[in-house]
Amino acid sequence: MNRGTDSEPLLTLEPLLEAIRAGLQEAGWRLSGLQKTTSYEFEGRWAGDSTRSAYLFYHRDDLPDWVSIDVFLDETSRGLKGNLALVVEGPPLAGARDPGRVLSGLVKVASAFLPAGYQAPLTLRYSLGSLRADPEQARTEYRVKLQLSRDALAAGSASVTALAWSTAWAFEQILASEDMLPLLEGGDPSSPGGEGKDS
Repeated sequence: MNRGTDSEPLLTLEPLLEAIRAGLQEAGWRLSGLQKTTSYEFEGRWAGDSTRSAYLFYHRDDLPDWVSIDVFLDETSRGLKGNLALVVEGPPLAGARDPGRVLSGLVKVASAFLPAGYQAPLTLRYSLGSLRADPEQARTEYRVKLQLSRDALAAGSASVTALAWSTAWAFEQILASEDMLPLLEGGDPSSPGGEGKDS
């Protein structure tokens, strides 16, 4: 795999975006969508700041459509920041495990595979489409994030490309782990763990 040769620090959004794209593409993930936003007007403590952000969404043809990698990148007057997130739709709430057990399971499997030395927040989210919806059918979503560190950005595009590649590999190992399977079981046949699961 060609991971590039550029070791200059990443200081602006576009080179960072391209480095991430290169790593995920080399790992076999395909771009689903890309959105860029720019904001100039702030008030209060953020007065005078500017923000440029990018949101990237990735999928793999050999994985179910309830699995994706979402990328958020942000350039502000205070520098760059960003994260890569494995996003997995879990079973409806009626078939989901206790939240504490879900988070414990995510901690165990993520710790086993994510690159060491990086902040890795976890999110467990429940959502209802309307006030009349049955709470037991609430959607569940798991997010395993890896935050880009200042050291990674300072190391340049080749390092960030390699990190994106290794993070995508780690996400794939998380999905394939036996410890992840119990978190996906139950619920509607078209949801994770049901008969509609194709991978």
